Amino acid sequence: MPLKLSLKPHEKFVLNGAVVQNGDRRGVLVLQNKASVLREKDIMQAEEADSPARRVYFPVMMMYLDEAGAARCYDEFVRRMGEFMGVIRNPDVLADCVNVSKHVLSREYYKALMICRRLIEYEDERIGRHVVSSLPAGVAAG
Repeated sequence: MPLKLSLKPHEKFVLNGAVVQNGDRRGVLVLQNKASVLREKDIMQAEEADSPARRVYFPVMMMYLDEAGAARCYDEFVRRMGEFMGVIRNPDVLADCVNVSKHVLSREYYKALMICRRLIEYEDERIGRHVVSSLPAGVAAG
């Protein structure tokens, strides 16, 4: 099934590890086969992984962007997920953590990322973080 990306002017995204930028006008890109795609708004820099949920998101994102090198990030993911789950008592959030782990084990990294976004939203609500997140609630293509 093709993936259709509607791009804003100058919007950047990562496509199979390459950073691509749209031109001056809105554009549409149709990918005909499977590819790792993340929009600029969904890409987290290492220094932005500054909370427990974000430290879970970051290695999953790295596994998604570099599937061939995913094993290098797996141990970090396991450690960070264990830390996060160790302090969570909400059964719905714990279920999300289990689902993230299942998707990672199945190499369904994009699905895991979308659930990680809910973990970040939950965490932000609990700690009162009102910073404009680099991970908005809208779902990106992937």
